[in-house]
Amino acid sequence: DYELCEEWGHLYPVPREDLINLHREHLLHLLEMGDMEKALQLLQRIEDPGVCLAISEQSLDQHLNLAASHFLADYLTAHFYASLTTARRNEIQALYIGSKVLLTLPELSRVNYVHLSSRPLLMLEQLLMNMKVDWVAVAVQTLHQLLAGQEVGFTVEDIDNLLSKYAEKALNFPFTLKEKRS
Repeated sequence: DYELCEEWGHLYPVPREDLINLHREHLLHLLEMGDMEKALQLLQRIEDPGVCLAISEQSLDQHLNLAASHFLADYLTAHFYASLTTARRNEIQALYIGSKVLLTLPELSRVNYVHLSSRPLLMLEQLLMNMKVDWVAVAVQTLHQLLAGQEVGFTVEDIDNLLSKYAEKALNFPFTLKEKRS
């Protein structure tokens, strides 16, 4: 049905908003089905870059599954980086990085952290507080690789400061030594 509507749009004038809605719904359907290849083909078929940007951003704001969010954040960053405001660019890159970190976690545990996908530092802090040290090690390594030469609102130093803070807290002993009684 989507493809038929798309063909109809090529034959007859369709208002811009209706065209955006059609493509957005089609894109969301494809992403829901997990068909990233067809989703990419759909985005590449859209001739007007403004329409493509609107569709991609609106779809990203739908809070899709992890793979779909990762796909759209990557697409927006790769194709519309210069068109985005600095704040929106940082938001999208943080979502991309957060989803990449989530993908490093064991699959059954991702659901516990998916709500933090757009806030990678907070996700890292939550992992530290939950004593998931092995996961933190992998997450930090991933973050170091992804942050190389990028601006996303936080830096490698912010990660190091967070790790130092929790390492210091781990060494604090809140009790005093008792004297031996005879």
